[in-house]
Amino acid sequence: MISQFLKLEWKQYFRSSHWQKGIALKILMGFLALYFIITFLIIGVGAYYILKKEFPEQDPLQMVNSYLLYAILGDLIVRYLMQKLPVMNIKPLLILPIKKSKLVHYVLGKSSLSIFNIFGLFFYIPFAIVLLKEGYDVAGVLGWLLTIILIIQSANFLNFLINKNNKALIFIASVFVLLIGLQKFEIADVIGFGGSIFDGIYANPILSCIGIIVLTMLYQLNYKQLRNSVYLDEAVKDKVEEAKSADLSFTNKLGDVAPFIKNDIRLIWRNKRTKTVFLMSFLFLFYGLIFFTQKTYRDMPAMLMFASLFVSGGFALNYGQFIPAWDSAHYKMLMSQSFKYRKFLESKWILMVAMTTILYLLSFPYLYFGVDIFLMITAGAIFNIGFNSLFLLYAGSFNRKRIDLNKSGFGNTQGTSATQFIIIIPIMLFPMLLFWVFNKFVGGISGYLAVALVGVLALLLKNVAMNVIEKKYIKDKYVMINAFGKEA
Repeated sequence: MISQFLKLEWKQYFRSSHWQKGIALKILMGFLALYFIITFLIIGVGAYYILKKEFPEQDPLQMVNSYLLYAILGDLIVRYLMQKLPVMNIKPLLILPIKKSKLVHYVLGKSSLSIFNIFGLFFYIPFAIVLLKEGYDVAGVLGWLLTIILIIQSANFLNFLINKNNKALIFIASVFVLLIGLQKFEIADVIGFGGSIFDGIYANPILSCIGIIVLTMLYQLNYKQLRNSVYLDEAVKDKVEEAKSADLSFTNKLGDVAPFIKNDIRLIWRNKRTKTVFLMSFLFLFYGLIFFTQKTYRDMPAMLMFASLFVSGGFALNYGQFIPAWDSAHYKMLMSQSFKYRKFLESKWILMVAMTTILYLLSFPYLYFGVDIFLMITAGAIFNIGFNSLFLLYAGSFNRKRIDLNKSGFGNTQGTSATQFIIIIPIMLFPMLLFWVFNKFVGGISGYLAVALVGVLALLLKNVAMNVIEKKYIKDKYVMINAFGKEA
């Protein structure tokens, strides 16, 4: 039966029009996956020797164990945003004499082979092999590795229980940030506590059995939840939700663009993909911690500028690159209305600027890392508000792919084309290069000023830029109507 399921999915996948349309992107994603696999493999093989060389007085295994607690929480956050439960078209199968339990077990079993469960193994397994080669206790290493594998699988099934529950994401992200803060400000030894847990598993491999119990419980909870939903009436009935409205009267002060702003806010909050982009923008606030806390990047100012752009530009970069495809489902209706196209575009610009400003205000705690770092973030915010917001609007006129807002948010490549890859060059590499040139050859705060000045000039020329952008959208109006009218 399992082989029959696999054959059906194989035929469905390769016979679909979606496969032919997105073959170039699939090849690109394949190379990207191969790159990560090779990277994890190299790090897994070399991690022991690198840590031994850099920290000769410490045990490499204990050092890895110390940060596993952070890795587990970070993995859960990434899974929540990117991973989705593998599904199969079961509606035709529900009228056949096939046990529903087999359908559920197949779907859950398929999820255990997710790429999210495989990537990590290319680090942990080679690392465990090196530990055995270096004379570590065989039972301890195997117990440790088994625990890691069980934790990865448990995270997989836990994600399906909490998925689409924003409160769960906020809770996990808050715990993650709290633990980082407790360790950073030396309030509690989180690293030591986490390390002691996994050191204990290495010393007592029998403790890995706890992971088996946890995994079994999570699997059973998922099985019961899915099994109760595998009925024909559940599969075909329309989902009825209570309509919720929010008070958006504060936008009325914006004049003619207020109706568009209201629609954009509703669209963002009521749809999975746009809501994910919105929530992700707040996670990008912590992107700077990856760079600003590492001494390695102190001598790489261009990389620090790269991080600074993301701190305040998470929303603009992720939302702006798909304008106006967010409205593709009702674009034809929009274009039949009597309104100025300029107002439609300005509403998008105001939304990006407002979110960038809010994220910048939330970045004030980065003053802890010094005035220079905060000046860099400030310059990046000005550049995002001035240059990037306008450039992303212009780049949106080249979007020709429809987006289904109800599909998974992060990790969904629908609507992605070469446009998204090309626009990365000017909006990221240009300010990095500009900062590097002035910082190296002029010095002082010239790098910050140069990047900020480009943003200020773009703001001063906003009306000129918006005229050009408006003409481009009007010129391509019917081309986009035709493109968005096609099913993705």
